[in-house]
Amino acid sequence: MPANLPPQYFEAEKNFRAAKTPAEKIVALEEMLAIMPKHKGTDHLRAELRSRIAKLTQQAAKKTGVQRTSMIIEKEGAAQVAVIGLPNAGKSQLVASITNALPTVADYPFTTYAVSPGMMEFENIQIQLLDTPPLVPQSIEWWLPPMLRRADALLIMVDLSEAPLAQMEAVMEQLEKMRIDIGARKIEEEVLSRQKALIIGNKLDLAGARENCAALQNKYGEQLPVLAISAKGKIGLEELKRKVYQVLDIIRVYTKVPGEKPDFDDPIILERGSTLADAAEAVHKDFRAKLKYARVWGSGKHDGIMVRRDHILQDGDVIELHM
Repeated sequence: MPANLPPQYFEAEKNFRAAKTPAEKIVALEEMLAIMPKHKGTDHLRAELRSRIAKLTQQAAKKTGVQRTSMIIEKEGAAQVAVIGLPNAGKSQLVASITNALPTVADYPFTTYAVSPGMMEFENIQIQLLDTPPLVPQSIEWWLPPMLRRADALLIMVDLSEAPLAQMEAVMEQLEKMRIDIGARKIEEEVLSRQKALIIGNKLDLAGARENCAALQNKYGEQLPVLAISAKGKIGLEELKRKVYQVLDIIRVYTKVPGEKPDFDDPIILERGSTLADAAEAVHKDFRAKLKYARVWGSGKHDGIMVRRDHILQDGDVIELHM
């Protein structure tokens, strides 16, 4: 299958060839990766670019002295969500409250200098959260924009006790400079990544927070989900987990062997709108071609009904694959 690469890809490729430092080369490669269409014809090229990025990242880490873990965090669990915001918004407090991570939490700004990952449990799956450095122009490292583009979604935290609308404007300005679109306003220049996002108003327990949250909802509620919490007071955290799952727009599908009960401990994670054929490939790369038929419990008209390869699966479906 041909790659059918757009003109913008070859422009980014020129930038890569002209780049002189590992950091500049990584930025160009990330741009090529973001522009490249996703289909079977680009799988090999996509893997090659990722391999180049990994090698260059190691080189950049040696030259700058920055730990490699600060630059590339491999995805784990069902999805990867980057927690972003201005200083003192409560990002580290949130990650510490709902994951197994132990980031530095303090009442003064700039306590997060590197990225700290943690796993958040939601029902029977785990979602990876990344506690990131604050989005302040003078402190944004070159490796942060590619990391945010690679994430499956962004969780934008604002402090409800201190001008949250101004904080959101500042965050969106930085995202625009990174050429990341979250759909909250029209961006004229070409973007590299359109990210799913959720706005979290933190410090709900402080004075004026509810009124400020209403202002956030009025301005951004039609474009993005808005939720109020208190990370320190552990208010609204269970609802937050559910909202994160909803924003990711993924589904859980379970498998069963004929004559046995389904395995509800290890679901297949798929994008919403995925088909039975997609699920078969997720189980094993060869299963898509070998699949003869399947039975489904959940979204079929009747439990255990035979379905075609193009059957659209729903969250909670159980499938029985026959090769």
